[in-house]
Amino acid sequence: MAGRRVFVSGVGGELGTLVASLLEDEPWVGSLSGIDVDPPRRRLQRTAFHRIHPDDHDHIVDTITAFNPHVLVHVGVWEPNARAAPKVAATLTDQAATSVIGAAAECRALDSIVLRSGIEIYGRGDGSLTRPDESAPLRPTSEWGETVAAIERTARSVGERVGVTIGAVRLASVVGPHVPSPIGRLLRLPAVPFNALTNPPFTVVEDRDAARAIVAAARVQLAEPVNVAASGAITVLHAARRGRRIPIPLVGPQWWLVRQLTNLAGAPIPEHVGEVLTRGRLADNGRMRELLGIAAETTTSEVIDHLYRWPSVVRQPAQVQVA
Repeated sequence: MAGRRVFVSGVGGELGTLVASLLEDEPWVGSLSGIDVDPPRRRLQRTAFHRIHPDDHDHIVDTITAFNPHVLVHVGVWEPNARAAPKVAATLTDQAATSVIGAAAECRALDSIVLRSGIEIYGRGDGSLTRPDESAPLRPTSEWGETVAAIERTARSVGERVGVTIGAVRLASVVGPHVPSPIGRLLRLPAVPFNALTNPPFTVVEDRDAARAIVAAARVQLAEPVNVAASGAITVLHAARRGRRIPIPLVGPQWWLVRQLTNLAGAPIPEHVGEVLTRGRLADNGRMRELLGIAAETTTSEVIDHLYRWPSVVRQPAQVQVA
């Protein structure tokens, strides 16, 4: 097991950089390599970084096949309105998945692929405490849900063709310091909109727990999907009150106006986040310990509390030095 080569796509994002930094401490990992359009967000000691744009298909394939990994960790996905607008995010994600997973089929040493996926793959919530498990039908009802479903289909097709295991880590919305999270931005606004009629529950996962789950999936060579979410649930109204924000109750057509206003405020509401606000989103994380050997260390309420404790930008006027 020791000395295995691991390749990480999306290593320049907050989650990808955290995954790589944790992999560097894993005793079973030998050499590490990764790609992204942006450089890693922190100093990595052992990871060889290659800066490649997702549309440079041939360069990506050549880089991955030359490294010939035993394990491919694909976190190179763009959540809508996280680091890119929805249409751009969908294009970048599709380009990266096509190139990275396609290159995996050419790697003779490869025996495991681990994917970042999302609980949006199950579709919109029903406004209740229903928690779909990994056996639930896949019925994505948002662009982001369709995107992660397509990545899983592509990977399964390649896995069946070349005989490697495929592990899909279905994450709840990832929230953490410096993480470009659309739901995190929305909840940090001075005034937070919520569904006045239902106020449905949702769950999230802190970035470190998400990274730990992805690394564990690589370690055990996960061969099936697993839901990764913090324990417990919270509503938008409850979250806003914990953060001492002004809750704004909304019904029906008022949502259209609020979407325009939050967009101007720098917190656009993509389709999958809109579903959280109006229908909620939960998932059963009961198999995390069975499949990965770990559980989330931070509850949903604690993640939200951490969100509101993160410092905001404080602007100070320039000081004029007196001679």
